[in-house]
Amino acid sequence: MNLPNKITVARIILIPIFVVLCVAPLGLGTVTWLDSTIPVSNIIAAIIFIVAALTDWFDGHLARKYNLITNFGKFADPLADKLLVAAAFIVLVEQHIAPAWVIIIIISREFAVTGLRLLLVEGGEVMAAGQLGKIKTFTQMIAIPLLLLHNWPFEWSGIRIDLIFLYVCTFFTVWSGWDYFYKNRNIFKGSM
Repeated sequence: MNLPNKITVARIILIPIFVVLCVAPLGLGTVTWLDSTIPVSNIIAAIIFIVAALTDWFDGHLARKYNLITNFGKFADPLADKLLVAAAFIVLVEQHIAPAWVIIIIISREFAVTGLRLLLVEGGEVMAAGQLGKIKTFTQMIAIPLLLLHNWPFEWSGIRIDLIFLYVCTFFTVWSGWDYFYKNRNIFKGSM
């Protein structure tokens, strides 16, 4: 197993640790800073999420730079990303931080685009991540830690930057999903 794949496996291992920190009553207390009161477990979970998100970029960079791309990596890397993001968003609903309808849209889009990718692969095509998809991922990676940290460090301003990023993320989730399906609509021709 090469280094990028080991990093991907480590990211997968971090997911249950992240979830336990967010949902188990660990009694670690809270921290108040800049008008934000944040559970310590959420702070640790946010750090784990950020580290995991950075490893996503890092393992892909290593795999491309040193030609270490494997079938396992092609399978496990996007799976790890989707599991991490889905787990984080579901935890945010559980904590009553994110509205369920937004998370349903985001997770539904992920399932739909994954299904589209499978259909394309079956037809011998590969669907690379588009610019809109990259923007969607970037906004997710900003929204999730901000939500976990109860809008820190912006709480003092009274502006819900965390929710703004969540709704921007939702917008790009819908737009990028529509874009992927529109650009690949030929896969459905003659099959309905």
